[in-house]
Amino acid sequence: MQIDSYIAVTKAKAKLLDMIQNIDDRYDTIAITKNGIPKAVIMSMEQYEAMCETMAIMADENMMKQMRASIKDMQEKKPLVDLEDIL
Repeated sequence: MQIDSYIAVTKAKAKLLDMIQNIDDRYDTIAITKNGIPKAVIMSMEQYEAMCETMAIMADENMMKQMRASIKDMQEKKPLVDLEDIL
């Protein structure tokens, strides 16, 4: 995930309410810096939940094994199976 903008902690304190109100309107990730060094990140809850879900999937060895196998099948142009056909 890339950082879209950086803001010093002193400015962030003054603009926090505006930042929170606008975070849902944009999908920006804002880094809060202290002495020029990024120390924290502000992002929408939707972005945070998506990131957590992605990390959970990536931490699941079985899920990643299945995904790698599916990607390989697609690269080899193997026919796809429709979920409705399985159920």
